[in-house]
Amino acid sequence: MIALWVLLAVVVLLVVWAVAMYNNLVQLRQNVKNGWSQIDVQLKRRHDLIPNLVETAKGYMAHERQTLENVIKARQQAVDASGIKGKQEAENILTGTLRSLFAVSENYPNLKADQNMRQLQEELTSTENKIGFARQYYNDEVNRLNATVESFPVNVIAGTFNFKKEDYFQIEDAAQRQTPQVKF
Repeated sequence: MIALWVLLAVVVLLVVWAVAMYNNLVQLRQNVKNGWSQIDVQLKRRHDLIPNLVETAKGYMAHERQTLENVIKARQQAVDASGIKGKQEAENILTGTLRSLFAVSENYPNLKADQNMRQLQEELTSTENKIGFARQYYNDEVNRLNATVESFPVNVIAGTFNFKKEDYFQIEDAAQRQTPQVKF
């Protein structure tokens, strides 16, 4: 009779452990989704600011048409991208075109002095910082989920209930990893 009670206690403990691990995996997956939604909100803000920035720059930079068209095209690709991988690639391209726009805009003193342009650049810079922090949060949560999904014995529960590793939001283009050169 005692052996039956011990066996029952062990089974109950295993069920409680399995439920706790399952709930932990659900929480981690929700944190990853929340992290992605934080990035998505900032990307939407960035996408909304870009047309205003381009319109402001157009008046001063009429002969820099290609740069402006590249920014507009990259923005549209970023808006239309789907899936985390697709959005990562499109956003990395958009970041590069924005850098080229800011570099070209340095050659236009009137544009640099324009209050709207400065305000839009500051807002965009602030948004870029928020995107960076959101990416960091997302990657931290992906790391927690991936480590848990791969750890034994939780990986048994994860495999049973189809919990999968998530992809990190990372820079794909090696050129974007390089430190910008500042020359005076």
